[in-house]
Amino acid sequence: MSMSITRDRITEYLQLVIKTLDEHGGNLPSKDVSMELEKKLNLTAEEKDTYAKTGSIKWIKIMHFHSIGLVKAGWIIKNKGIWYLTDEGKESLKLDAKTFKSELDRKYRKWLEARNLNPAIAVEDVVDGVIEEIRSRSFEQSQSDSREEIKEYIRKLNPYEFQELVAALFRGMGYYTPFIAPRGPDGGIDIVAYKDPIGAEFPRIRIQVKHRVDNSVSRAEVQSLSGNLHREGYVGVIVSSGGFSRDAIAEIRTSGKHMEKIDLDDFIDLWEGHYNKLSDEDKALLPLRKISFLAPEE
Repeated sequence: MSMSITRDRITEYLQLVIKTLDEHGGNLPSKDVSMELEKKLNLTAEEKDTYAKTGSIKWIKIMHFHSIGLVKAGWIIKNKGIWYLTDEGKESLKLDAKTFKSELDRKYRKWLEARNLNPAIAVEDVVDGVIEEIRSRSFEQSQSDSREEIKEYIRKLNPYEFQELVAALFRGMGYYTPFIAPRGPDGGIDIVAYKDPIGAEFPRIRIQVKHRVDNSVSRAEVQSLSGNLHREGYVGVIVSSGGFSRDAIAEIRTSGKHMEKIDLDDFIDLWEGHYNKLSDEDKALLPLRKISFLAPEE
């Protein structure tokens, strides 16, 4: 690894990763992390250069490799191509660069020692091309690319197709869906889901489906759903392909009614988790194929 990109510069990368995740609500796809950092960093020609053997852009590869330290420190979590900021990671925003670096190194060495690994081998001493880094990057990129492909497929659905997809998910989770709203004016409730065919058992779920890719659910929309949960045993669920505003999330958390939210990542996680329980007809709405490849060690 070229040492012309200094450890202080790498620390700047990592602090900016934390800041960027915080600015975007605490999570971003890994490729979006790189895109956001590129906007903010005044990159040199050396940083933007590529490695001859792999064609990888130097600063991106270095940032991704050293982000392993953020994971081991417990400051971020990587899952299915998405990077999540932890509460402890958010606290690191209060640290100056020097303290950030020393605390990150301390936590990484602690992680090494707990696994009887050599703490003398610091992250910065590992040269470019280490097999584990290659595996980790390939694994993470594969997850990110596949997740983005699924998202793009869903985004192209019209609102009624997405509504059918949501109903299929609930059927895969063991619910009956006796009511799915027909095309026409929005009546407030898009899907009703029961644990038994006639709705005698609790919970009875009333679901609102919002398929607006660039428009998050508002507080007022959460309040509208809450108003439809006037009977005992009813649970409200909002499924939104465009996410949720901070006010909407706060309203869900503080409401006296039982309400849950499902964003696009949650939906895909649930679809993958219950895919084998779906009927063949429902699987065809969003068909998946499972593949296996060598994953990095945790």
